[in-house]
Amino acid sequence: MKQLLTLRVNGITHELSIDPWRTLNEVLRDELNLTGTKLGCGSGDCGACTVLVDGRSVSSCLTLAASVDGKEIATVEGLAPSGEQLHPVQESFVENGAIQCGFCTAGMEMSAVYLLGRNNAPDEEQIRAGLSGNLCRCTGYNQIVEAVAAAAEKMKPS
Repeated sequence: MKQLLTLRVNGITHELSIDPWRTLNEVLRDELNLTGTKLGCGSGDCGACTVLVDGRSVSSCLTLAASVDGKEIATVEGLAPSGEQLHPVQESFVENGAIQCGFCTAGMEMSAVYLLGRNNAPDEEQIRAGLSGNLCRCTGYNQIVEAVAAAAEKMKPS
């Protein structure tokens, strides 16, 4: 039996009728066509599926869509204010070469946004801890850490 859900994703309200066992990742990708959120491991270990639910970082592959009914969800597609202007985290990832194959990028960026929302001046150790739930096979992490530090500088209150 399908369940009616209301999800507010990147500021847009969606009413969906879904099977209750579907994950948030499946609904975002298959029903809403928001494919920036990746499915990596499917077990919450890689971080490729990281999104924000009511401002909290979650693994969308482990989160049942029914459990976020009525909540505010942010995906990587919602970070940029427009198609022509990137979010400071996205901009810093590009500028610092923190994107190689791109598979982990959305999850890394969402984890970085979550971290910087809680700590606007993290040191390297705090950045590494904040990204510890995200795996990357391409960059070696140094460029990603540098990108998050650069984004923190860009986002500092004036």
